[in-house]
Parts: sequence; structure tokens; C-alpha cells
Amino acid sequence: MMLEQLYDATDNLIKQQFYKEGRDTIIGRTPEVSVKISNSGQLIRRFKDLFNQNLHLFLEGKYFKFLNLFKKIEGVDDNYIREIYQDLQLKLENLKDTETINMVVLYAIVLNSIISTIRDLNFAKTLNKIKERVNDKTRINERKVQDELDKLFMRNDNNISILYNISYLDTLAESFHYKKVARTCKIQKGKYINRIVKLIVASNN
Repeated sequence: MMLEQLYDATDNLIKQQFYKEGRDTIIGRTPEVSVKISNSGQLIRRFKDLFNQNLHLFLEGKYFKFLNLFKKIEGVDDNYIREIYQDLQLKLENLKDTETINMVVLYAIVLNSIISTIRDLNFAKTLNKIKERVNDKTRINERKVQDELDKLFMRNDNNISILYNISYLDTLAESFHYKKVARTCKIQKGKYINRIVKLIVASNN
């Protein structure tokens, strides 16, 4: 029963606002914004397996060993693993006075931390590319470019939300050596980066 709940948590949290089941389709903030990328479903299953096939480590309380498995994901190093582990230890310390620790809730917290780290770490590189391309086209200063990006984030701009998820998939594709998926992701990333660059440049004309 516990394992089934943990499998469901893995499935739900990985797909949430990211992947449309069974269609090789990456979505943005809403399913209306989507990009079809062949073999993306197979790749996401590989990523889910990294969690599901090692759940015994989590259930046995071998959290550091469990977290270390994710160093195979591009950009995730010892420092990030240590940060997630320390955060987990703090949460465990806060929960120790309660009668029972809900393992599903704890697992969801850990899973969210891992996914957020992977997403944010690699999306930062994509944002740097946007800034570089804006800089190549115009003399807008970096502060102004960041302000325009912040506005797009606040408006939940569709180009940003889909680019965020394509960047995430690209990272997984590189990490699991899905070269065709990675190539498609880079083409799609280029398209949405260019759209955002145009929006930023147009807003300053």
C-alpha cells in the first residue's frame, strides 16, 4: 500500500504541469500550450524509474544514498545534494515530536526539492542565452532585460512556461543519453528563446 502511494506520488509530481500522459507531449503552464517531442514519454519513464526502483533506500531511511543517485542528472553535484539532504534533515527534526511521520508527505517534499533543483539550475542557463541574444541585438542594459523577464514571469507568459519545461526535458535527455530528444529540445528551445527575445526588444522600442 505504501509503495503504491509512493509510486503515485512519483508519477503525479513528475508529470504535473509538464507532460501529457501517453502522447509524447510536453505542456506549458496549461495543456493548451504544448510541443510534441518523440520519445519524451520513454525518457520520462526512465527518470521515474530512478525514483521508483530505489524507493527501498528512502523507506530504509538511507536518504543520503537515495539522493546521491541523482548526481547522474546534468548539473546536480555534491553541493546541491548536500543542500537537499540538510533541508530534509531539518524537516525530519521538526517532525520528530509528532507521533508518526507521514512517509508519503516526506517523500513528496524530497521529490519536489530534487525536481525544483534540476529545473531551476538548468533553466538559469536558458535565461542567460536569452540575455546574450538580447545583448547581440540591442543596447538594452542587463537590469532592464531582467525587468522584462520578470514581467513575463509575473504574467505567466506561455513562451516562458513552455521554455521552462523544454529546458527541463533537454536536461533529462542529456543525462540519460537520449540524443534525438536532446536535439529536438534544442531546436524548440531556440524557437521560444527567439520569441522571448523579440518580445523584450519590442518592449523597448
